[in-house]
Amino acid sequence: MNTLELKQELINQISGIEDIDFLKAIKTILEYKKKDSIINLTFEQERELLLASEDGKKGNIINQSELDKEVKEWLKEK
Repeated sequence: MNTLELKQELINQISGIEDIDFLKAIKTILEYKKKDSIINLTFEQERELLLASEDGKKGNIINQSELDKEVKEWLKEK
């Protein structure tokens, strides 16, 4: 069975389903697969991620609560 035949078989089977909860479950599975798609990054985004990764390997990290404090302080100065 090729891809086109499989798609057609699935469409036929789904068309016959009346159970709304089952259809919602199928929809959830299909939407999850869409989330798994490849994200295309700009050169700048890719560079920033690589720099952040290098910082992490060097131990240049900050925990979330410390970051939250810094952001609050920064916002007070604005």
